Amino acid sequence: MTDQYESPLSSRYASDYMLHLFSQQKRIETWRKLWISLAKAEHSLGLPITEKQIEELEAHITDIDFACAAAREKEVRHDVMAHVYTYGKAAPSAAGIIHLGATSCYITDNADIVLYRDGLKYLRGELLKVIANLSRFAETYKATPTLGYTHYQPAQLVTVGKRATLWMQDLVSDLVELDFVVETMKFLGCRGTTGTEASFLELFDGDTAKIDEMNRCISADFGFSQCFDVCGQTYPRKLYSRKVDYNVLSAIAGLAQSAMKMATDIRLLANFKEMEEPFEKNQIGSSAMAYKRNPMRSERICSLSRYLMADALNAPMTASTQWLERTLDDSANRRISMPEGFLCADAILRLAQNVTDGLHVNEKIVEKTVREYLPFIATENLMMEGVKNGGDRQQLHEIIRTCSMDATAKMKNGERWDLLADLADHPEFGMTKQEMEAVLDPMLYTGRCAEQVESYVKKVAPLIADIDREQAEINI
Repeated sequence: MTDQYESPLSSRYASDYMLHLFSQQKRIETWRKLWISLAKAEHSLGLPITEKQIEELEAHITDIDFACAAAREKEVRHDVMAHVYTYGKAAPSAAGIIHLGATSCYITDNADIVLYRDGLKYLRGELLKVIANLSRFAETYKATPTLGYTHYQPAQLVTVGKRATLWMQDLVSDLVELDFVVETMKFLGCRGTTGTEASFLELFDGDTAKIDEMNRCISADFGFSQCFDVCGQTYPRKLYSRKVDYNVLSAIAGLAQSAMKMATDIRLLANFKEMEEPFEKNQIGSSAMAYKRNPMRSERICSLSRYLMADALNAPMTASTQWLERTLDDSANRRISMPEGFLCADAILRLAQNVTDGLHVNEKIVEKTVREYLPFIATENLMMEGVKNGGDRQQLHEIIRTCSMDATAKMKNGERWDLLADLADHPEFGMTKQEMEAVLDPMLYTGRCAEQVESYVKKVAPLIADIDREQAEINI
């Protein structure tokens, strides 16, 4: 439909998996599974719910009459009760026991927790793919010298691979954060209108052990080992002193920060013509300047990352304004901010996979830049050699400083310059220009970069060893 607004996250950027995960179909199927789980637990604990009723509910998980639900919601102004009604129409023998003892948040909050957990697990796999790409890239270029930058000014040499491990390390820290969030997520369970479980005291004739067992059964059905110890009507907005929604959004916003840092670096290096993102044969870089190869994917990563980092602010503002046992001013915000956050994170990682899978290094340009700045970089070693030849360290430092400033000024003015010749003219060094040139091997100035890359790639290897298996399990 082209005559109505459609989110670009849906139409252009997010994966089919993530679009389905946050679809109405998937959400209401999860609601129905929650109603079935509740009915099963109540049946097993002696309430008058029959196996035939449960079987009928199980036969109608996917055939959702959205038109019927929409018409009913228009009449009653309540989405959960509209779907209770619609499910009852599909399973008439069980219509009278659907949602027994529950409140709306049993359905909505538990479903959200399930969807968020599954979304985080999927993002974990997508993040691992980016890390795997960078690991291969880092290994390939572990010993390729390149100019380092501090304050965006030329600094000592690093290697192309070492720089990639800095990006990797940021993303691995995001992986650790995702894992923490998933591992510490708890289920709401079925706790009643204000979290007191009063309705179940009535249903189970005051038998609190049955209430606890019911919640254990429901939680286990959805892969959770724990419910929150206490809650209001909703799941608590905190988890180990951290907000649940904020915990989720901040974790995925964290990976946006890392992706944006990487993409920004790639954009800067593209300006130097040292590194390029993939550029397809027929791709157009500019509508007017046909020669351009704009880093559009990296720019898009940065653009979407800014959106996701801003979106994460919704969670703490929502959590901090929940009154007493609950208010409903969270609902409209969370319907937008939470799914959009996941879709945006998904889009960022898809782009990051594409970019890191086809990163191209213009090695001749990298080497040329290194050679241009190598005389400056070698000055510390030259100073050490001068001291060995009997020179005074402080005096040599001053000579290097004045000669370097003069050479830099000539460079900026487009004049010819020769730093080594200027230094060799000072007898304090006790070295000829030819002797000085002997120390202009770039590999002398990359320190332990190659070793650091090898060590880090080896450390990360177990994380990315089972990517295909993990993704297969998620897609099932």
